[in-house]
Amino acid sequence: MTDRGATYPKFINYINNTTQQPLNKMINIVLFGKPGAGKGTQAEFLKSKYNLTHISTGDLFRFNLKNDTALGKLAKTYIDKGELVPDELTIKMLEDEVSKNPDTAGFLFDGFPRTTAQADALDAYLTSKGWEVTATIALEADDEILVQRLLERGKTSGRVDDQDESLIRNRYQEYNEKTAPLIEYYKAQGKYFPVNGIGEIAEITSRLSSVIDTL
Repeated sequence: MTDRGATYPKFINYINNTTQQPLNKMINIVLFGKPGAGKGTQAEFLKSKYNLTHISTGDLFRFNLKNDTALGKLAKTYIDKGELVPDELTIKMLEDEVSKNPDTAGFLFDGFPRTTAQADALDAYLTSKGWEVTATIALEADDEILVQRLLERGKTSGRVDDQDESLIRNRYQEYNEKTAPLIEYYKAQGKYFPVNGIGEIAEITSRLSSVIDTL
């Protein structure tokens, strides 16, 4: 005769093990870094190593403007008037890009968010999908080292903003002012991880990986 009392708990455990899913299986990284800190280079390594989808807001804007999409046309109306593109429009571009990659292991957000309002919007959107920002990783480097690095890069890049030291320093001042509130925002969530961004490329990749591997 079967002992139903012994079988029932096993059945409940079976149901729990087969139906319960982790709340967040994705790795969603926000990557910070000043111009010249090597953020783009490291993003290429990280997306390959962890099978992440790299989303750069700069690339999103260029794609939508170049292809004359509905979002691109709308963004152009603001740009042509010298106005900032509203956060809602940037978020919509990001949402569209996320929706194209339903099977990704996670996302690497590059250049977004830039303000706490955008961070709130990103959190709200990810939460609606059952996801979250796993970590914010910042490549830290001394401004003076980066200034010299960009000036050297400017000799071959052809970019005007890499050749004028005053423009470079203005970019860093703007970055520091905008990023400071975001650092506090993610620190409050326990998701902020600064990483030394000076050294050989492989060394920096290893430092970033050591953070991601513990998430």
